[in-house]
Amino acid sequence: MTTAPLGPLHEHHEPPPVARLTIAPPGPVLRRIDGAWWPHSTDLLAELPELLRALPFDWPRIDHATVNGSIWSALPTRILVEGHVVCLRRTRTVRPGPDTICLVAAGHGRWDLQIIPPDTPEAEAVEAMAMMAGEGAEGPPG
Repeated sequence: MTTAPLGPLHEHHEPPPVARLTIAPPGPVLRRIDGAWWPHSTDLLAELPELLRALPFDWPRIDHATVNGSIWSALPTRILVEGHVVCLRRTRTVRPGPDTICLVAAGHGRWDLQIIPPDTPEAEAVEAMAMMAGEGAEGPPG
C-alpha cells in the first residue's frame, strides 16, 4: 500500500474580533458624541479596519481618522483599509474628557466616537455603551 504525503498543516486561526461599537440613535438635537467604540487593543492599525467595517451601511466612506488621547501605540500617517487609503492623525493637545476618534468623510461630514479604553472592565464598558445607545451625548458638535 502506498500513501501520498499530506499537504502542509494549516493552523486554524480565530477570525478577527468584531468591533464593539454602538451608535447613538438619530434625533432632533445635534450631538457632540455620535457613538462609543470599545476596541480590543491599543493597536489602532489592527483595530481601525474592524471599526470601519462595522460602521452603519449608510455612512459614507471614511477618509480621515483623528484620535485624541494617549492610549494608542505609534501611528503612521496613512493606512490602507480594503483598498482605500485612510489618513491618520493624533491631536497634539490634551483635552479634558474621554478619549475620542473623529471619523471624517470628505464632503459628507464627521462623526465623533467616544473611545472606551480596551482595559475597561466589561460591566463598565457595556454600561457606557448601553447609555450611548439609549441617548448619546447631547450638546453642540465638538
